[in-house]
Amino acid sequence: MIKFTFPKDFIFGAATASYQVEGAVNEDGRGLSVWDTFSRLPGRVWNNDNGDVACDQYHLYKEDVKLMKDLGLDAYRFSIAWPRVFPTGEGKPNPKGLDYYHRLIDELLKYDIKPFVTLFHWDLPQALEDKFGGWRSKDLPKIFADYVSYVVSNLKDKVEYWATMNEISCFTILAHQYDKHAPGKIESQKVTNQTVHNALLGHGYGVKAIRENGGSKAKAGIVENLHTTWPVYESKEHIEAAKKAFYKYNQQILFPFMTGKYSEMWLKYVGENAPDYTEEEMKLIGSSLDYVGLNIYSGHLIRHSDNQDGFEELKYSEGYPKTYMDWPITPKAFYASLKFFKEYFGGLPIYITENGMAAKDVETKNGEILDIERVEFLRQHLEMASRVISEGVNLKGYFVWSLLDNFEWSHGYEKRFGIVRVNYSNMKRTIKLSGEYYRDVIKSREVL
Repeated sequence: MIKFTFPKDFIFGAATASYQVEGAVNEDGRGLSVWDTFSRLPGRVWNNDNGDVACDQYHLYKEDVKLMKDLGLDAYRFSIAWPRVFPTGEGKPNPKGLDYYHRLIDELLKYDIKPFVTLFHWDLPQALEDKFGGWRSKDLPKIFADYVSYVVSNLKDKVEYWATMNEISCFTILAHQYDKHAPGKIESQKVTNQTVHNALLGHGYGVKAIRENGGSKAKAGIVENLHTTWPVYESKEHIEAAKKAFYKYNQQILFPFMTGKYSEMWLKYVGENAPDYTEEEMKLIGSSLDYVGLNIYSGHLIRHSDNQDGFEELKYSEGYPKTYMDWPITPKAFYASLKFFKEYFGGLPIYITENGMAAKDVETKNGEILDIERVEFLRQHLEMASRVISEGVNLKGYFVWSLLDNFEWSHGYEKRFGIVRVNYSNMKRTIKLSGEYYRDVIKSREVL
């Protein structure tokens, strides 16, 4: 029987995001975020849910950290709510906002759990949207850098791993081109591409701020949701086709922050809708990183073609296994894309900062949640993680999404991703079968 094992220093963690779990949106001086506003627009979020209470981690953080300890986690990835720290996004900071993160981090460190901090996970202060137009404006990157400088300089003695941003496409393209996320105002292709560029520039300024304020131990990274690709089967021509698709599908965000350049192919494709930028800005966007965080959920199935691209994407058949989000389950895309990442960018350390699935969890009569499909999802993806490490990919850690069931953005509370169930009526936490499985994998450092 093949054993899929992990190095002793491999980091196993779980991830959340501020607006999805904290609640307490009107407490201790927190300002309004674009998600507070968006979730109050009728029909934008399933069941008109919002993050006002979420999982109430703001009050229950000690209980949640104890859960992390019980699960054996090495690390916890969470985000800082910009409007907690700067209620209007700029100007005078709110000390009570930062105090919460001091308390949370102190609790993590007490149990020897490493904090992995994301500085921006979509909850932009509403005041910056109103005053500047949010990420449409080139003023935003420098304002973001001021916020980063303040947070990093205050937490540098407790935090080593920093990520500037989470999934740029979600607060730019999904928000401004497809109207799925806050602030939810449809824009032209040109304006949408400019929001992406401005966010990339914010990342560049953020890295600079981490370097200047984080001390010698600080590690700067970014978290990107890859467009993952995988070959229909592993023949040379299909693998090469999937690699070409990986390049084409990740041209707008991944390649610019990794290389400091927009590809000629992409610039030709967007034509007059290209963003306004300077060479100096691209240099900043391509600032060297200490690691990259990759969020991987589902992938594109690719086969070789004699067309101009050299590949074609295949549609999944109706009976193909999918999650409760209707996302195809594709562990081989996880594997192939990590290999492609290494081939394009070399041995930069990688952390899987999110990987998980929504399932239609049902409680048994005795209160158990037997989420067998999630156990199997984790098993398949962890096997692929072990496989890529054995083949030379510099994968240093894995964070399951998510620690808790939570506010799943425009899907509200219907889609549950947690390895811990949250009863939203009384906030009771229950470790699911998948949580028990993950705990035992961590303990044995091998896939069970």
